[in-house]
Amino acid sequence: MPLVTTAPSDVRPDPPESSDDRSLAEFGYPQELHRSLGEYASFAAGFSFISVLTTVFQFFAFGYAFGGPVFFWAWPAVLLGQLLVAACFAELAARYPISGAIYQWSSRLSNLTFGWFAGWIMVIGQIVVVAAAALALQVVMPAIWSGFQLIGDDPAPTSASGAANAALLGVILLALTTFVNILDNRVLSLVNRVGVTAEIIGAVLIIVLLLTHSERSPGITFETGTAAESGLVGALLVGSFTAAYVMIGFDSAGEMSEETRRPRRTAPRTILTALASAGLLGGLIILGGLLAAPSLTDGRLGIEGMSYVLTSSLGDGVGRALLVDVVVAITVATLAIQTAASRMLFSMARDGQLPFAASLAKVNPRTGMPMAPALVVGVLAAALLLLNFGSPEAFLAIGTTCIVMLYLAYAMVTGPLLIRRLRGEFTAEGTDERGTPLFSLGRWGIPVNALALVYGLFMTVNLAWPRAAVYDPAGGHWYFQWFTVLFLAVTVVAGAAYRIHKSRTATAVS
Repeated sequence: MPLVTTAPSDVRPDPPESSDDRSLAEFGYPQELHRSLGEYASFAAGFSFISVLTTVFQFFAFGYAFGGPVFFWAWPAVLLGQLLVAACFAELAARYPISGAIYQWSSRLSNLTFGWFAGWIMVIGQIVVVAAAALALQVVMPAIWSGFQLIGDDPAPTSASGAANAALLGVILLALTTFVNILDNRVLSLVNRVGVTAEIIGAVLIIVLLLTHSERSPGITFETGTAAESGLVGALLVGSFTAAYVMIGFDSAGEMSEETRRPRRTAPRTILTALASAGLLGGLIILGGLLAAPSLTDGRLGIEGMSYVLTSSLGDGVGRALLVDVVVAITVATLAIQTAASRMLFSMARDGQLPFAASLAKVNPRTGMPMAPALVVGVLAAALLLLNFGSPEAFLAIGTTCIVMLYLAYAMVTGPLLIRRLRGEFTAEGTDERGTPLFSLGRWGIPVNALALVYGLFMTVNLAWPRAAVYDPAGGHWYFQWFTVLFLAVTVVAGAAYRIHKSRTATAVS
């Protein structure tokens, strides 16, 4: 009788041996996450985090209210700056195809302590971004159908009932994305790909329809309008907030490297293409919104934003149908951001760098998913949403702070990378899985890297600057005005306290 072996039907076999697996082993890690993501899925991971429909619809009104039509020109400026950063990240993704990209890259370019703080700042920022993305449903769903306003009757996100309803819708969405994030990475990939495809199609349709319903010429983008009270420079600096909110997360393709086939070849390409395509589509949506808005002076554009433009210019039927596509984009964006934060927690825990590391680093062998990090991110993001019930101003301050934290974390990668380049310690040697040279900036490496660092630091300061009109519009709350600086300081101090405690505990045990 032949020998027959059986195994539980719900356990999938280990991924087959491949160059991808050996590549990960070079860094001292076993292949636990399942490699099931192809090139389009990798692109979808970055594009869905950026999610132009989510963030443009969420923050268009903010940019217009503070900058007027001229805020459009902050978009290409931020896109150019982020492309410089993305080019540096593409090089690193080819050389270090590991989950927890920002933490891993910064650690290997500098030292573990510095890299740990980069990862700590990044993951705290990502968790807040998850909550902020979930809140975007409030900007869209009541505009589709008033029945989605489950609490009160004022859908404005800054009103008491609007803020409470936003939190409720956000918690429901987080429950859904957390479920998908612990289900299976093939299901996660499928949802991402379908959602991104729908978002791209919807974005193109919105652009075409808005441009064909133009009420004015593109020359309007050179006007500050009555909204800008601090002149052209002030309008552009505050107007850049909208673009800054949108064009983050392109590093997610690097975060998913351990689940991507041929990551050294795939991740660099998808980092750049995700940002470039999102930047192009987002810029055209903003331009189309400015050109097609029924009025630039009635005040509604600075309050209701793009939802107002779609339903007013295209009619309720078409406008609401397109808003449904925006809901899909918001859902997929929340899912992608939660996934990226989960991979960061997993990567840091796998190195023993977080509390409860053993649990956070555990991968379900059947699904290939680190379940505990997804649950932690979902619960913490939902808890943050509860703040929106009592104080939407507080959550706005926290939401802005998280963007500052991501920009700072990016600079904590481009900074050490520039130092390594200047010392001649960063080379372009090596080949990808197909034997072709790794992605490299070549002789442009130093100037591109230097500009990326300067840009990143400038945007960090610009976003964190304590503008009372932005952070404390009601007045009388100095802590809101300085909230970004205070929150970042608390994050760093908390991280330092944990590191000191961990060091002392390790010394006592030894």
